Amino acid sequence: MTIEIKLVTKKPARSQLHVLIVPSDQIDELPESIDRDFLKSRDFKGESGQILFTHSAERPVALLGVGSLENLAHANYRQAGAKLLREVKNFHSMSVDFCGYFNENVDQPNATQAFLEGAFLGAYEFTQLKSKTKKPPLKTIAIIGSGQKIKQAINRAESIAFGVNLARDMVNLPGGDLTPVAFARKASSIAKEKKLTIKILDGAAIKKAKMGGILGVNRGSTQQPRFVQLTYKPAKPSGKHIVLVGKGVTFDAGGLSIKTAQGMSTMKCDMGGAAAVLGAMSTLNAISPSVKVTGLMPLTDNMLGGDATRPGDVLRIKNGKTVEVLNTDAEGRLILADALSVASSMKADAIIDLATLTGACMVALGSQYAGLMGTDSELIQAIENSSKATGEEVWHLPLPKEYRSQLDSDVADVKNIGSNWGGALTAGLFLKEFVSEEIPWAHIDIAGPAFADSPWGEHPKGGTGFGVRLIVNVIENL
Repeated sequence: MTIEIKLVTKKPARSQLHVLIVPSDQIDELPESIDRDFLKSRDFKGESGQILFTHSAERPVALLGVGSLENLAHANYRQAGAKLLREVKNFHSMSVDFCGYFNENVDQPNATQAFLEGAFLGAYEFTQLKSKTKKPPLKTIAIIGSGQKIKQAINRAESIAFGVNLARDMVNLPGGDLTPVAFARKASSIAKEKKLTIKILDGAAIKKAKMGGILGVNRGSTQQPRFVQLTYKPAKPSGKHIVLVGKGVTFDAGGLSIKTAQGMSTMKCDMGGAAAVLGAMSTLNAISPSVKVTGLMPLTDNMLGGDATRPGDVLRIKNGKTVEVLNTDAEGRLILADALSVASSMKADAIIDLATLTGACMVALGSQYAGLMGTDSELIQAIENSSKATGEEVWHLPLPKEYRSQLDSDVADVKNIGSNWGGALTAGLFLKEFVSEEIPWAHIDIAGPAFADSPWGEHPKGGTGFGVRLIVNVIENL
């Protein structure tokens, strides 16, 4: 959905719908043209996300509640914008007036960015594969305000929403369409469009680089693997370097440890980590952080071909460690092991990986929280702070040393699964084996929130793009 955003200094009379954003404790301050008796009859109290359509002398008006003025936060505006765009179906243009209601935590630039992020995310629909689609009529949103900071907020919102919706599109594409080669091709297109540097390794180059995890998972597939490296270099570098790693299993059948039909039905989403990294990287030239950022995306599917990796096979990872594969459906950690080994060789100041890694994390945290693990308290705190700012919830989980023995193997350096319990934690401990000890590292298990069975907040059904806004915020603040 393409919507043009305009910044205007007065209320544009020609907009079809005028939106007044109203805190719950400021209803009495609304213009006299708003019928108070009508508000009472419809029980409009300005609560967060509450919408009421009415009329003024000139045109239809939408009152959009955001909760109490004292408690206003970015999330209020983001969720209000998402809900409004889901309900506004028949207007070609709208104007948005924040009415000057802000507090010490949220000024108009912050409110504008959050509202527009929500609007763009709420308006999202995946229609690429439908033969007939009805284009939404909304073409223009006019923000009432002025100043360079608000212009920058609009640009940021557009760029971040592009990244999130890009990740959603990637996750929503079927595994038969979004093969590793197709993913790499899309990454190349984004690199060109967003002025990033890209390096793509094909199957032969991956073999030469001795990435045994990727090669092992790919053995059962007829689709060639790819390893994508995207790089953003700031115009005024701070000297810091952050490496992002995203799990890119473009379809996960489980390998010879085959999934059930139900368990396989949503496994086109198993590249949600790589999609989030690609989405985040796409925003960086517009956001212009001062740190260098590299995004690594190991890409393969996990199938059941005649030479698929067997339970009991041993793989040698990029950093030289050997892994006994006891469950071929614990494959994401194998390709991440190669990518984390590459990331460690880059002498990064921080490594952050995102992965739809374990069902165990969903058992523990449900479908709306991501599990957060890592080796550095400052990095963990930075991610938690960004989570509060973006509304993408994370929960800090431990990496217990006592559980490490579960990964001991009789025939290799490590095995790829632990016991039946604490699977999210032993998966994190496995990944830790492939990160240099001196580099701060965080692992975000997005198995739950990367794909939604039904809409929640600003997230749609299907691919949510979870992690894009979170990572961009972390990069800026680090």
